[in-house]
This record gives sequence, C-alpha cells and structure tokens, in this order.
Amino acid sequence: MPVTNTAVDLEQVRRQCARCDLRELCLPAGLESADVDRVDQMVADRTNLAAGDTLYHAGSPFRALYVIKTGAFKAQTVSEGGELQILGFHLPGEIMGFDALAGERHQCSAEALEVSSVCRLPYAELERICATVPGLQRQFMRLVSREIGDDHDHMAMMGRNQAISRLALFLHNLSKRQSRLGRSSDHLTLSMSRADLANYLGLVLETVSRLFGRLQEMGLIEVRRREVKILDMASLKELGDN
Repeated sequence: MPVTNTAVDLEQVRRQCARCDLRELCLPAGLESADVDRVDQMVADRTNLAAGDTLYHAGSPFRALYVIKTGAFKAQTVSEGGELQILGFHLPGEIMGFDALAGERHQCSAEALEVSSVCRLPYAELERICATVPGLQRQFMRLVSREIGDDHDHMAMMGRNQAISRLALFLHNLSKRQSRLGRSSDHLTLSMSRADLANYLGLVLETVSRLFGRLQEMGLIEVRRREVKILDMASLKELGDN
C-alpha cells in the first residue's frame, strides 16, 4: 500500500488566505504577511455546499462568521404567519452571520443558491486576534460597514414606488458588487430564481418577468435566461434612482 505524505497534504491547505483571489475583499486585506498567517490559522474549515444546502438556520447559536469563497447564498426568514421573506443575496468575498452579533442567535437562515464554498471564522478566535492586530480590527469594521451599506441599498430599493425602478436599482447594485469582485460589471449571471428575486423585491413573479421584458424593450438590458447584459448603465441607474 502506498504511503501518504501527510506533510505535503497539510502544506497544500495551509496559507490559503495568502493565495486567495478574494484576499483584498476579505479580512486579510492590507495586513502584513505575518498577520495574514494568523488569520489563515484562525479559519476552522473550508466547507463545500451543494445548491439548496443550508449553512445555518434561524435560531441556531452564533458560533462563527462565514466568508463566501465561491458560489452564492440567499438569507431568508419565516414570519410568525409562516411567510417566507428573502432578506438578501450574498456573493464571494462577502461575510455572512452578522445577523447574530447582537442576540447571539441567527435571525435568519442562509441557503446556497448553487455549488458554493465558505471559510468558517470562529467568532471567539476572531475577537481575540482583533484585540492584538489593529489592522484586522479596522478591516473587520470596514466589512461590517459594507454589510450595513448593502442593507441600506435594500431599504432604498423597497422605497421605490415604481416596480421597474426596484428592478433597475437591483441590477445596478449587483453590477457594482460584481465590479468589486473584479468581474464584468455589465455581464451578470443571476444565481437566484425569478421567484426568489420577486420575493426580495416585494413583487409577484409575473411582474418581475414582465419588467425584465420591458427593460429589454427599452434597450437597457439584454436577457437570455439567467444571463443579463447591461447595455445602458447610465439609463439603468437613472431609472433606479427615480
């Protein structure tokens, strides 16, 4: 039986933060190499999920934050009346789990929209390292601020009276988030279903389908199933701002 070289296997999984394409979007951004090593050692595991898998459930105890490495997730909750409400969609480089910071229990569940992977950051360890690495603490607060900004975008979106303005603003914001990842800002792949998007925007499915067609007729976008090409970014932004 061949002998497995355990040392080599371990070396392959070490220092993943230093090599990660998302480093500048995540906690190690701007840190010295020695501090990046400390962040990398803090990562408890890197978990793979299939589409439909739940990362954490509403009501579960708060133990860790999760950095999306690949794929996409939706955050959702169920009202006392049993009504499902989608609160947001999360992309690579973004951190999930902030909903549990105050009450130490998750207020929503997180479900993978496609094959995805995450890095799990035990919060107790994160707090300990933040106390001794000022740069990490500043970066953590920056990411919290980014999360608050995304929540503000959702509130602004729901404040639009016209349904078409909500969809236009969503597509424009998604374009900005993709650009932040270094991806094309005018070629979007929607990982969420039309039904999920309708729920998130506070609209019915038929309305969302009709609005995609209307935006296409206006020459602002080109739609092919889940692929959306933005043809007129300025006009899309203007429509979303109305």
